[in-house]
Amino acid sequence: MTPESEGRPEEQPDGSLDGDADRSDAELLQAHVDGDAAAFGVLFARHRDRLWAVALRTMGNPEDAADGLQDGLIAAYRRAGSFRGEAAVTTWLHRVVVNACLDRIRAARVRRTESLPDDLDEYGDRGSRASGTLEAEDPAVLAVLGERRRQVLDALAQLPAEQRAALVLVDMEGYPVAEVALMLDCAVGTVKSRCSRGRARLADLLDLLRPGGDADHPEPGNPDDAGSVRSPSASRAPPREA
Repeated sequence: MTPESEGRPEEQPDGSLDGDADRSDAELLQAHVDGDAAAFGVLFARHRDRLWAVALRTMGNPEDAADGLQDGLIAAYRRAGSFRGEAAVTTWLHRVVVNACLDRIRAARVRRTESLPDDLDEYGDRGSRASGTLEAEDPAVLAVLGERRRQVLDALAQLPAEQRAALVLVDMEGYPVAEVALMLDCAVGTVKSRCSRGRARLADLLDLLRPGGDADHPEPGNPDDAGSVRSPSASRAPPREA
């Protein structure tokens, strides 16, 4: 260490400085605005996993998620000076990324059904793992859980973009409704309404995605073959008394 560098924070391989870990999100964002070349990268690295998880679930596949996340980060990088501190920096970052993803969905005007990305569990799939348990090590159980996740993602991809974003943030990422309202720049009641309609539609779609379509939910009324609803024991006459 030279006398000139004595007392300065040491630079890390990723370009960050020793003192970056002690700086708050707001301080890092302001440092970026002030010209600190490494500050935004440190801020992004701090929230990368959750931003990626939100983009992945919102877009439905890794390729589109990467594009949406990139669009959002470019927008955040360029518009950092517009941040006024009305919400937490992480809330603002989520808003920018989600809006970028929704813009891509609206531009495509296509509701594509994609299978569950292989790397979804690696990034923020909170609450769905049962690691360390015997059940999680059972291949049959893992197969069932994997199929359920595929069905949920297939159905989620068919929802309107706004409903999908609300469900991803509230139900899958666990953010409070009030914070999601800030992320989506809408009223709390709007978030609740989108979640309610989205859950109802999702339930219908998941019924349709079951093997055999909607065979488990036949139309009301008696089936054509009335005998088919009777149990084997009911079809036999009761024994006569001796």
